[in-house]
Amino acid sequence: MLSFPDRVQVYEVGPRDGLQNETATLPTAVKVEFIDRLARTGLPYVEASSFVHPRWIPQLADAEDVFAALPRRDGVRYGALVPNMHGLKRATSVGLRAFGLFVSASEIHNQKNLNRSIDESLGYIAAITDALKGEDVWLRGYVSMVWGSPFGDEVTSADVVRVCRKLLDLGIDQISLGDTVGHATPRSVADRLAVLLQEIPADRLALHFHDTRGTALANVVAGLDAGVRVFDGAVGGLGGCPYADGASGNLATEDLVQMLHSMGVHTGVDLDDLVDCAAFIERKLGKKLPSHWLRASRGPYRQ
Repeated sequence: MLSFPDRVQVYEVGPRDGLQNETATLPTAVKVEFIDRLARTGLPYVEASSFVHPRWIPQLADAEDVFAALPRRDGVRYGALVPNMHGLKRATSVGLRAFGLFVSASEIHNQKNLNRSIDESLGYIAAITDALKGEDVWLRGYVSMVWGSPFGDEVTSADVVRVCRKLLDLGIDQISLGDTVGHATPRSVADRLAVLLQEIPADRLALHFHDTRGTALANVVAGLDAGVRVFDGAVGGLGGCPYADGASGNLATEDLVQMLHSMGVHTGVDLDDLVDCAAFIERKLGKKLPSHWLRASRGPYRQ
């Protein structure tokens, strides 16, 4: 018998991990309205932007302007990715208190994505965490390619454990384990977590699944059964997988919340409001998003 909790937390990464992969660049005011709409749904965390150099992610070049204009709401943590000390300077200039720091479990992916080795990336993270020591901040580490790489290199459980333990040693509060190209299956999720949870406490982990092969929701069920209680989503299924041409990317937050609620797992998120957020950003992007519940909730399958 599978074991499910009464409650989990759902984290929203669409304004960052979703919009950075869209070809359209939205006006700052639209991004701010989008993020604020998401914050009003009951989500406890919304990742609003990235302080990566605008040359690499021009869609998020206005990170400072977004944070300057964003209304703050009680009970919601607003985060952003910070890749290096220059990004840290930009982020602290607008009062960021929740920092996303990233590294891959695949050496080849880390080199291709960040132009440096895993150990060099961990050094960058160490410099940032050292600079923030003693500050009232929250640190989230993203580990990419946890369930496999498209580059032919094997990513083992030992590889993932090594990176995660180092992140915890550096003071990271929570680690989001990413299935970056959608390789995971419920069996591989269960097998990998069985190893990881011998070394890393479940309450320090989150799961970030992509739906490239249509297995994301099934993988969430495996994660729930293993004891993880935080899951990432991107409203509407925003974004895509840059390493799998034509593939869908992030798990749609409303699909995740609808499934959890139908299983009796509470999230504190208003599903109708979340669907409205998906419809809003779909209109602004001018394209059909891959969310299942966005379509079904507007038709005869609502019940």
